[in-house]
Order: sequence, then C-alpha cells, then structure tokens
Amino acid sequence: MQEFSASAARALDAPAPDERAAAAERAAAAAWPTTADEMWRYSRIDDLDLAAFTPAASVTRVTGAGDALLPVGDLAAVPTVVDGASPDVFAELNAAFMTPVVIRIPAGHTAAEPIVVTHEVGGAGVAVFPRLVVDAGADSEATVIERFVAADPDGRDATLVVPVLQLRAGPAARIQYLGVNELDEATWQIGHQQAVGDQDSTVTLATVALGGAYARVRTDARVAGPGGSTRQVALYFAGGDQMHDFRTIQDHDAPHTTSDLLFKGVVQDRSRSVYTGLIKIRPHARGTAAFQTNRNLTLGAGAWAESVPNLEIETNDVRCSHASTVGPIDPEQRFYLESRGIPTQIAERLIVLGFFDEVLEQLPASPELAASLRARVSAKLDLDRTLTGVA
Repeated sequence: MQEFSASAARALDAPAPDERAAAAERAAAAAWPTTADEMWRYSRIDDLDLAAFTPAASVTRVTGAGDALLPVGDLAAVPTVVDGASPDVFAELNAAFMTPVVIRIPAGHTAAEPIVVTHEVGGAGVAVFPRLVVDAGADSEATVIERFVAADPDGRDATLVVPVLQLRAGPAARIQYLGVNELDEATWQIGHQQAVGDQDSTVTLATVALGGAYARVRTDARVAGPGGSTRQVALYFAGGDQMHDFRTIQDHDAPHTTSDLLFKGVVQDRSRSVYTGLIKIRPHARGTAAFQTNRNLTLGAGAWAESVPNLEIETNDVRCSHASTVGPIDPEQRFYLESRGIPTQIAERLIVLGFFDEVLEQLPASPELAASLRARVSAKLDLDRTLTGVA
C-alpha cells in the first residue's frame, strides 16, 4: 500500500526519515494478523481494511509537564523500553508514522500535578500513530493521564488510531498511568502498552474504555527488578455494535516481585468484549505473588463476553491465582431493589455503577475526573437503553 510505504514514511516532515522508512519496510514484510493467531483470537481484525486509511500527524496537547516534556529532535530521544522485536505490524507502523511525546521525570522528583496528554482523533479515512514515552528516574513520582478524545463526538467517519505507550520506571520510582478512551463509535483503536519496572518500583496501569467501534489494547507489563510491583485496573463498557478487546501479560523477570490485575466490563445490546491474560513467571522469579481477576456483566441476550486467563509458571516458590466470570445481573440483586419500589431501569443502573465502583476507586484520577467518568457510564447506560427500546 503506497500510503504506508517506506517512501511515504521517508517523505514525512519528521526527524529520522531513514529509521521511519526501515520500520515501514518491516511492516510491509510482516504477516497480517488473523483470528487464527492466539493473540488475535476472537478479535475483529479480519474486518479492518488498512487501505481505506491514510497516515497523518496526531493532534496532541500536553498540560502539567513543565520541563519534563522533552523536544523530540530525533528518534534517538524516543527510547525502547521493552527488549525484543515489535509485537506486530501495528507497532512497526507506529514506528514509521508516529507522532511522539517524550516525558522524562528526573530522579528524585515528584510531579506536583498530573501530566495530561490529550489526543484529538477524527477525520474520514485518517490514521494517526501517537506514541507516549514516560521515562521515570530513580525515586521519582508522577501521574500521567492520556486521553483519546473524539474530534466530533457524534462523528460517523471511519478513523484509525494506533497508539503506543512506552513506560520505564527506575529504581524505587512510583508511576501511575491512566488511559481514557472517549472516542466516537466509528473509530478503530489498536494500541500497545509496554511497561518495565526496576527494583522496588511501583507501576499502576489503568484504563477506562467507553468509545470506539473496535477498541483493542495489548499491555506487556514486565517487572525487571527485585521488589518491583505492577497494578493493572480497567473499566470497559460497550453498547450497540461496539467491541472492546484487552490482552495482558504480567511478566515477572526478577525474584520477590508482585503483580495484581482487576478488569471489569459490561456489554449490552449486540456489543462484545474479549479479555485474555497471561501471568508469566520466569525460572529465576522465585518468591513472586501474582493475581489476575476479570469480571463481566452481560446485559441482554445479544451481548457477548469472552474471558480467558492463563498461567505460565516456571518455578515453584510462588503464589498465583486467576479468576474470571461472565454472566447477567444477579436477579436477586435486581429483585431486592425492585421490591423497594425502584424501577427496573434505575435498578440496573445502580447495579452497574456499583459493579464498577471497585475499579473507579482505584483509578489514579482526581475526584472530579472520577465523577465525570461515573457520569459518562451512567449516561451511556441510559443512551443505549433508549436506542434499543429497553424500558
């Protein structure tokens, strides 16, 4: 495809044209993923026509970063924080056509306020490739919020956004990240998150997904130093014909490390969700504790959710558990509320909001943002019920 060729990457008004062209060549040579691939099983990747899109620079603004925001003069300032080859063709396309933002937190520094990175996404046939790099020095602390916002909330133009997050937490660093998907329901999102935590570091990776026609995030979270820990939480809510797709890897690459994951989702109407997760404990990662929980509510016979937890444990000195559930609202909970005079629609809204409370309380967000997200969940529930004629 000429739009995504090496010559197109080289022609960009951007630094490092040779590196971009090489990434585009690797993308052209890479196999296109299919649902036969385990990492893409149950996805909608077969429905994506890349030829329908043309790459463009993303529209991004950053607040709260101050001196931590680095100018990107060349791609050498965009570090790779995960060893090994790119996971798929989309990561290579991002390397070829990315619009990077680099935030470097100095050692010992505590950011006084959240750093907010907002990408405005929209436009018929447009493909954007934002890349956010967070490089946190030893004993630093910061909260980073990345928002994907629809340029036209009521838009119906097909748009593709392929974001990459690269996060490195140095020794004893404490980094919280929150990604919020507020896209319109015609946009495709195929994202990849890479995080590495050093000794005694603490990394939180949080996600709220409400928008998108098909919204996918793959997260590779590696704990590379003794005493390090990661925490992953997600809230996702799909309606209409939407699909949310999450793939997570909790990779323990050092002894005496911990990871904990809690993902909660709701699907209704004809929407779908997929969660597949892997806890990977390497032979030398003795004394590790790792936990993985995925809960899903299905509101209606047409909604569908898939949950597939996995363990890959190569040492015996560990504590691990995984759990997943998929099912409708508990009829006893609904009956309890209805028996006290609460209409069915309001009862379901209260149950859904209560279901999400456990995640909302753990988001690295201000009370105002948490309240706004709660309101959006409630509004989405009411909107989708109205559209489908549910009383």
